[in-house]
Amino acid sequence: MKELSYLNKYFLKYKYSFSLGIIITVIAQIFFLFTPKLISESFKAIEEFDKNKTIGTSLIRQELISNILLIIATSIIAGFLTFLMRQTLIVMSRHIEFDLKNEVFRQYENLSQNFYKQNRTGDLMNRISEDVSKVRMYVGPAVMYTINTIIRFTIVILYMYNVSPRLTLYTILPLPLLSYAIFKLSTEINKRSTTFQQYLSKVSSFTQEIFSGVRVIKAYSLEEQHQNNMVALAKESKHKSLDLAKVQSLFGPLMLALIGISNLVVIYFGGLMYIQGTIKSIGTIAEFILYVNMLTWPVASLGWVSSMVQEAEASQKRLNEFLKIEPEIKNNNPKPSIIEGAIAFKNVSYTYEDTNIKALKNISFSVKKGETLAILGKTGSGKSTILSLISRLYDVTDGKITVDNIEISDLNLNDLRNSIGIVPQDAFLFSDTIKNNIKFGKEDATDHEVKTAAKNAVVHDNIMGFNNKYDTILGERGITLSGGQKQRVSIARAIIKNPPILLFDDCLSAVDTETEETILNNLNEICKDKTTIIVSHRVSSAKNADRIIILEDGQIIQQGSHNQLINQEGYYSALYLKQLSEKELL
Repeated sequence: MKELSYLNKYFLKYKYSFSLGIIITVIAQIFFLFTPKLISESFKAIEEFDKNKTIGTSLIRQELISNILLIIATSIIAGFLTFLMRQTLIVMSRHIEFDLKNEVFRQYENLSQNFYKQNRTGDLMNRISEDVSKVRMYVGPAVMYTINTIIRFTIVILYMYNVSPRLTLYTILPLPLLSYAIFKLSTEINKRSTTFQQYLSKVSSFTQEIFSGVRVIKAYSLEEQHQNNMVALAKESKHKSLDLAKVQSLFGPLMLALIGISNLVVIYFGGLMYIQGTIKSIGTIAEFILYVNMLTWPVASLGWVSSMVQEAEASQKRLNEFLKIEPEIKNNNPKPSIIEGAIAFKNVSYTYEDTNIKALKNISFSVKKGETLAILGKTGSGKSTILSLISRLYDVTDGKITVDNIEISDLNLNDLRNSIGIVPQDAFLFSDTIKNNIKFGKEDATDHEVKTAAKNAVVHDNIMGFNNKYDTILGERGITLSGGQKQRVSIARAIIKNPPILLFDDCLSAVDTETEETILNNLNEICKDKTTIIVSHRVSSAKNADRIIILEDGQIIQQGSHNQLINQEGYYSALYLKQLSEKELL
């Protein structure tokens, strides 16, 4: 139960609903106990009539009818109160499920890039769906039936003790055996449930990865191989599920067997006590049998409840593993920050934690507000890392980054990111309309603003060629569009935001040179008063920048304007001549 203690804050949050549910449960159980008592009194009345024939049959009939009506009335009231109990406690569990899913999702959003490098998407999806659902069964049905069982046991045992302490003792003799059996089975369920949940995550991760990469699988004709892998993984998961089910299936029969033993104990010892005269009426035995049967469902449910608790604990443990992780990137300044756009790197170094690769080594440069900086270099030279550090997806290992002469970690994180429009190297689009994908950069944008942004990104004509135009629904990850179209929609999404800082990470690699030239001309106009950093492999994307820096192995090896660099021997002039000759050949 240690892992489940994390949920106590939610029970405190909904303490009024929780307390009301307990009160209703107590009242419901009291009304349930009228039935055994009334049946016992009916038996006593019949016995009294049998012993004393002078009592009129009409009086006996009247008493029996009165008892029957009372049994019906109290049963209806008890049933209605049970309905209210479920409405109170189960609805509370749904609120807790809602809160927990939101907390999990917020934690997903707050955790750093390193976390997502170390965890698979399928596993994370399984935690927010399957694991949270298992926990919901604990805070709902498991808690409800536990409260119901405890209250019913307490009240029934007290009533039984008042009737016959000795017979009560005989009746509860099987309970220690029951407790031991529950303990042993619960321990085994916890172990097997944890293993099963882990395999369920493996299946989710495997299928999610396959669905995302289905085009590659089809292209390489590897369907059969991956089908075999899926069958093997599903079989292993099935075996783990069956192992868990086998243990869980022992609970029901075991509980019912123990209840049956209790009934036999009542009949045998109750009968002996009646013969000996210790019990005055057969009605007492009938009353005890009804009490024992009233305990049948609560006792039988102990197995189910115990199973739910063990599964919930295993799931909550998996949730706690990352709910208790402190995000690496924190908002150190809750006060609003006004961002104008001057950026400076001062002796910045960065090493990726997961690979230990030193991406940047003692980098220093500055970009004034409204200036454009182009960054060129070979693959793996650290270009994209610079953009990630500016948007604080990572924090520097050494040195410091300032924005408007304020250290970047001292700025309000939300304001910093809201002031940046970024077009990533891998253009990611959501499975939504093209319009909503563009408006992702500015949710309250008008249709005119959307179209203007699309025109500036030279994608408007392509969109108008679709049947539903801007209302065209894209497939997962924007699969409906070509690579160049996805890049241009991403550019439109960034520029519609109209931020003071624009970051373009090789975002024109999939477009032809003519389209690239048009987009760059449009960007030159848009970026006049914005701080712009363009990462590229093409000289054509960099030539109009105020300054260009060349990276190699995480270090700046050249910097200057286009005219300065083409007149220097080195990477830039060689790249310029190479791409110029390729253009002439085209």
